[in-house]
Amino acid sequence: MAQIKAQMAGTVFEVSVKEGDSVTKGQTLIILESMKMEIAHDAEEDGAVAKVNVTEGDFVEEHDVLVELV
Repeated sequence: MAQIKAQMAGTVFEVSVKEGDSVTKGQTLIILESMKMEIAHDAEEDGAVAKVNVTEGDFVEEHDVLVELV
């Protein structure tokens, strides 16, 4: 199982996937907004979304698990 973790603290700006979705390597899953920048968090491998741990507007800390892939 792969975990997509927050690269820095920020607010979840966009969630582009839902549980059960198939994803491909490089596909944007979550966009965080931090320090007036948008930071895309992409799939590191092909797979399926097992769990989405955040919703738009949530504040996350660095290294929080945003999405879990199988």
